[in-house]
Amino acid sequence: MAADKDTLFDVAVVGGGPAGATAATDLARRGHTVAVLDRAGRIKPCGGAIPPKLVRDFDVPDELIVARVGGARIVSPSNRSVDMPIDGGFVGMVDRDVFDEWLRKRAVEAGAARREGAFERLDHEADGTATVHYRPRAAAKDAEPARLRARAVIGADGAMSRVARQCVPGAEETPHVFAYHEIVRSPQGSGGAYDPTRCDVYYDGALSPDFYAWIFPHGDTASVGTGSMQKGFGLRGAVGALRAISGLDGVETIRREGAPIPLHPLKRWDDGRNVVLAGDAAGVVAPASGEGIYYAMLGGRMAADAATEFLGTADARALAGARKRFMRLHGPVFWMLGAMQRHWYRDDARRERFVSICRDVDVQQLTWDAYMNKELVKARPLAHARIFFKNIAHLTGLVSPWRGVAPPPPSAVLAQGRAA
Repeated sequence: MAADKDTLFDVAVVGGGPAGATAATDLARRGHTVAVLDRAGRIKPCGGAIPPKLVRDFDVPDELIVARVGGARIVSPSNRSVDMPIDGGFVGMVDRDVFDEWLRKRAVEAGAARREGAFERLDHEADGTATVHYRPRAAAKDAEPARLRARAVIGADGAMSRVARQCVPGAEETPHVFAYHEIVRSPQGSGGAYDPTRCDVYYDGALSPDFYAWIFPHGDTASVGTGSMQKGFGLRGAVGALRAISGLDGVETIRREGAPIPLHPLKRWDDGRNVVLAGDAAGVVAPASGEGIYYAMLGGRMAADAATEFLGTADARALAGARKRFMRLHGPVFWMLGAMQRHWYRDDARRERFVSICRDVDVQQLTWDAYMNKELVKARPLAHARIFFKNIAHLTGLVSPWRGVAPPPPSAVLAQGRAA
């Protein structure tokens, strides 16, 4: 490690999650010298859902997929539910501790140097390079920080990124949802509310006043979680209530995790010198859904492309290309999802209508098409038109959200969970 003081890497990647590990792999495969700095032992709280497009585009082996989900069930505040089966596709589920470590090992196999420690600060040197100061893992408190020198830096150190807050103006202003989940042992046998082939999503102010709660199957385990940006909301209590509702309160709890999730992409991802952001550090988590793995890996790839261009031209303007390319592809989707979250997640009356709209076959088909392909679906204009007019009817109150649908049966378990 001492040799790092005298080594000038082409790129130092701060953060070894999906964004950072992907960027490091791409850069190393192109022949660049790369160092990846990562805090060992950290597992991000995440439902772990990945679309088939991620599996194809990033060559993810089947053995990392611990469950293949064939649909979702969404539940309203009144305990009405809508099943949304996937026609001809699946949602892959991964365990983040295993998945992220595999990505880091792939980067090392491609030629990246791996360093374990916590980022402390970045210095810009007179010769145009950068020095990354970090605290090595298990180093004594009074030990001198270690250093990495590089021509370019990719900040992929997650939400509340220290690289972003030091280097990129406006990064500290990004709003966040705080997410919390519990990894639990999947129940054995059948007959309960839990389905190992289905994602359950709860739109209920008692479980999340401004986001949603979830149960995602992971084979032998499951992720039970919720999120909110409302200060003081009891995330642990909400998860406890959700476990009671779903019959998961009696199963073993393996671990508990919490972390912030950014709500929208930063307006700028580079510092105009030699730093560019990727993943959660850049804010690339989809609004409304909270999906981030695919967008993190794509953002890492685009940051690697921008860094490659910068290394070849020494033109710092190349770094801005990462955000431009990403937003050109996914900006419209993020805008639409953000608008949807702002409107439909505002209160339980709107959440009730939102879930009822999802009964529509056109809505379901277009939702899954967009998820699988990671773009707005333009091939079915008549379906878009029908959805538009149905949304207008719901927005104006012209239709009842559950017209023609019998009310749900009383549930003592649900009432107990809400009280908790």
